[in-house]
Order: sequence, then structure tokens, then C-alpha cells
Amino acid sequence: MEGEHLTAAQKAKLEEELGRLEGPERKKIVEAIATARGFGDLSENFEYHAAKNEQGLLERRITILRSRIENAQLIDEVAAAASESVVIGSKIAIEDEDGERMDVEISSVGGVSPESPLGKALLGAKVGDEVEVEAPKRNWRARVVSIGR
Repeated sequence: MEGEHLTAAQKAKLEEELGRLEGPERKKIVEAIATARGFGDLSENFEYHAAKNEQGLLERRITILRSRIENAQLIDEVAAAASESVVIGSKIAIEDEDGERMDVEISSVGGVSPESPLGKALLGAKVGDEVEVEAPKRNWRARVVSIGR
């Protein structure tokens, strides 16, 4: 199984979120469950069931983050920068057909996912290239104005 390609900074961001969820957030949920138990009959205790539901969602997010971090493949950022093309971690300025300019970062950690229509279209492009974005509602074209890190 091939892991998700991440920059060191993107992996660190995931690790930071995991630490927050496993520490203070998990503790907060455990306290909420303990408090709700004190409200009486668990079968009709909305607060208890809501807290248990939150705990389930939290534990699922923790499992997903652990898996992403364990399977992450760090990209060679020096080689990526030298390639002068759009790669994961690139910060790109693009311009659409109407001249509207957008700044995007190719990242599955808080940016434009490399798996999204825009991400797929931009990967490998160089400054000046025009790409076709196959979006669900309509296809559109974008020109790469600049690439940074």
C-alpha cells in the first residue's frame, strides 16, 4: 500500500493534531462521560449518549491520523523545488479564464488535495502552463502564474 505523500511540515501538522486529540481532547471527553453518568439512568441520558458519540468520533479521527502518519511518504523537498514544476507542498498562483487569480497550496493537510480535480490538473505543471480542470459541474482552464514553496 502506497502512503500519502507529505512534506515534513504537513506531517508535523498531522502529528500536532494527533497529540492534541490524544491528550486534552480525549481527557475532555472522558470527563464529559463521567459527568453525564452522574445524571442518572443511562438508557434515557441524552448527555451520556452524546458524549459517547463524541468519543467514538474522536477515536475514529485518532485512528485515521495514526494511519496517515504511519503510512506517510515524505517527499524530497529539495528535488521538488529544483524541478520547477507543481508538486505536493507547492504554493501556486493560478489565473482562470476570466482573469481571476487564486493562490492555492497542493496539500491533503489543509490545502487543495492532490486527488482533487484542481490538484490532479496542476501536478507536474510549470509556470506559464495552461491546464484543463475536469470539475464535476464544468471543465475550466487555469494558467500557472507562479510556483513557490
